[in-house]
Order: sequence, then C-alpha cells, then structure tokens
Amino acid sequence: MLSIKGAAGKDLCDPSLKRSRRDVLRIGGSGMLGLSLGSMLNLQAQASETPLGGGPGWGKAKSVILVYLQGGPSQLDLWDPKENVPDNVRSVFKPISTKIPGIQFTENLPRLAQLNDRFTMIRSMSYTPNGLFNHTAAIYQMMTGYTTDKVSPSGQLEPPSPKDFPNFGSNLIRLRPVDEPMLPFVMLPRPLQESNVVGKGGSAGFLGKSHDPYTLYPSGDDMDMEKMSRIKIDDLMLRPEVFSVRLQRRARLRDLINQQMPTINKAVESYELDEYYDRALSLIVSGRAREAFDLASEPVALRERYGQNTFGQSCLLARRLVEAGTRVVEVIWPKVANSDNHSWDQHSGLSKRMKDQSAPMFDAGFSSLIEDLDDRGLLDETLVVGVGEFGRSPQRGVSTSGNNNSADGRDHWPYCYTCVLAGAGIRRGYVHGKSDKTASAPLEDPVHPGELLASIYHSFAIHPETMVYNHLNQPRELVKAQAVTKLYS
Repeated sequence: MLSIKGAAGKDLCDPSLKRSRRDVLRIGGSGMLGLSLGSMLNLQAQASETPLGGGPGWGKAKSVILVYLQGGPSQLDLWDPKENVPDNVRSVFKPISTKIPGIQFTENLPRLAQLNDRFTMIRSMSYTPNGLFNHTAAIYQMMTGYTTDKVSPSGQLEPPSPKDFPNFGSNLIRLRPVDEPMLPFVMLPRPLQESNVVGKGGSAGFLGKSHDPYTLYPSGDDMDMEKMSRIKIDDLMLRPEVFSVRLQRRARLRDLINQQMPTINKAVESYELDEYYDRALSLIVSGRAREAFDLASEPVALRERYGQNTFGQSCLLARRLVEAGTRVVEVIWPKVANSDNHSWDQHSGLSKRMKDQSAPMFDAGFSSLIEDLDDRGLLDETLVVGVGEFGRSPQRGVSTSGNNNSADGRDHWPYCYTCVLAGAGIRRGYVHGKSDKTASAPLEDPVHPGELLASIYHSFAIHPETMVYNHLNQPRELVKAQAVTKLYS
C-alpha cells in the first residue's frame, strides 16, 4: 500500500484535526488489504460519531500531576483502616480522625488527615487481573488502560515495545498540545520498573517517540536522598559559544534556504520538520524549562515542608513544571517496586518500613503539593492523582501472588484499594465508594483503573472513547471506559 507519512496527530478522529495527504493515500490503497473505500469511510464516520462529552468536570484541567505510588501501598495501613477485625487483618497503626467526620486514616498520615477536606478519596478501586497480579502487568494497565496479550505465568511482561499502547500522558499531549515553549510531558525521578523490565507502560508506544515523556532521572541509587540536587538538563542548555540571537539568525537562514528548495524536495514537508525545529528552538531559547528545574530558587522553608528527599523534591518540581506550562507530570515513587527499604512493596517488615520510611515521605510531599497548588490558585486547573497499581492483602502473612510474605507483610491485592484526586473540578471532602469490613472488596461504587483514566481524559475535555490508530492502522479507543462523573462537583 502506498503511504506517505503525514504530520503527527493527523490520523486522529478529532474534529479539530484535518485529513492529511497520508489519509487520502491510505484510503486509495486500502482495497489492497481487503478494506473497501466504502467500509473505510464508514469506519471513520462511526469513529467520528463518538459523543462529545460534557457534564461535571468536563474540560476543567489544563495540567495533571500523577503521583504514582509504584509498589502498591496498603490501604489498611494508610487511609482505610478497619476496626473489629481479626488481628492478622487489623493494622498495627492507630486510627486517627480527619477533617471529614466519620472518616479515619492511620497515624501514618497526620498531615493528609488535616487536608482531606480538599480532595476526593476513592476507597473502591478494584479490578480482576489476568493471571497472577504482579507489578509489570498492573503498571501497564494503570498507565495505558489496556492489558497486554502476552502475560507470563508470573505476571511479568515483555520489555517496552513500539507496538505498546501509549501512556495516557502521551495521548494527552497529542490531543491537547502545549501552547507554551515548555516541555509537554515530564517523568521523574526514575522509570517504571519491576526486576529487569524497565519503562513498560511509560512510553508513547505506537504514537511514536515524538510523544514520549522527557525523562528526568538524576544519577544515584534509590536510597540517595540528595539526587534531585544533581539535576542535569544539558540538552536544554545553549552552548556558551552560541547566543540566542545567533541561533535565531540561523533559523531565519534555514527558512530562506527552504524557500529556494526544488519542488521535489517539498515532499518532506509532511514530516513537519520546521514545526519540530521551531518547538525545540523556542524551548531552548526561552529558558523557561531551565528555570523550572531550578529548585534552589525556592525558599528553604518550603523545600523543608515538602521533604528534603527524592520524593518530596520531585513533588515540588512537579508544581514548578505545571506552573511553567507543562501539561503532564508523572512523579514515580523513587524506589523500584519489588525491593526493600522505602518501597511500598512491603512483603515483610511492613511496620517499620511504613512508619519510618515510606509513609512520612509520602505524607509530607503529597500534602505539601496539594496545599502549595491550592495556595497559589493552581489547583483549580491542575488535576492531582495519587494511586498505585494495586493495594495490599487484607490478611498479613498470606501469599496471593506467588510471593513469600512474613507475618508482618502483606501481598498484592487488586480487588480493593484507594486512590486520591484533587483539583480541576474534583469534589472536596468527598469519599467515593466504600470497602467491606476487611477492605477486601468494594461494597459500593467500584472503580476500575480504566474508569480512572477515562476520568482524567474527561477533565481535559477529551471523550475517553476517542479513536487513535495503532501501528497497524487499526482504530483503538483511548480507553474502553466511561468517566466517573460523581467525582466532580
């Protein structure tokens, strides 16, 4: 089939995007693959008839910060404690009151307990996995809204592939590109990872590398709390011998040469080389991104409030990035999933690791992020999401995913866990859904990860069933789910 590649984003069923030369040539050659012109047009018509959406929360968000608690934090030991349950279910941590009457957290989250009148909690996140529910497959589903065809018996997936479904952030920046000279999508301070599978679910997949996130992974191991002070952004810097005026002069020279190009060479214009060059040039010359990465410009007291550690400073940087115009920021919990110390994957030693390591960092960083955004007036247009790939087993010391667990550890549990959302029209002081007496299953209003992603798209005025085309030119919905409109005021 004859196909001339067109501009990125022109094969979307979005009314704001015009049909490209690529589309026309694809239709002309489609009969060779057994798809008639009539059926092709019918397919596109059906896709374009996707409902336009609307309702509570529609289009309220201009940016999103996903605080991804990779590893799967325990709902029972953080924000859904249970009383009058067997000893091997009850949390070892004391329940405390919150700003919402009748809603309790554990003592691990004292600051968030005084802030939950500003956010919504979903206590009924739930899904049934394919095979064993281990991290890789769960992360991929949470980030893309899809499960893969190939899942090993252990629940592991193959390494990232250009054929993968896109991370939701890649879909967002394609459908809602930034209009500022700023990085559209940033992922920090480490990649999504379990064992040797690194980055699965974290790329643009079949959308192409132009929609990949800018990855900010400072050097240092996972226990290095000073790594955010060593951020390097050399690719956003001008070389000392190249002044911005000189660089812009080169751009004008390029434009002059392009005007004199032979007609035959104009065939490459569909690659939008000028567009990408201009975007890169604007990004470098403006200095906006470099300034956003300058954490040292923040008051010491505010940095201390976030926490002088990798997670806290990543949350602070997330606020600075959206303030400068970044559309999507994904803050990945700074410890790899299946590991010890401050990982959320607490198969053993939960009591000490939760109390002394993971919970204090999370409580300080996440609460400061919500407060800081709210105080600056940014929360109205910034959607904040805090969630992991699953929760932890109600019973301690049992195996639910083939892992060994001590009497002071909980295994993986996708059937019921908690998510937090704030900003961009999300209701304040609201608890959506309810778990049963042991936090084993939802009693009311279960929410699938796909519905959570659908709600994120909804916040950006994007219908979740908007069609994109994969590497085989097959139409695929952004996610096969509907937004949970009860989450919005």
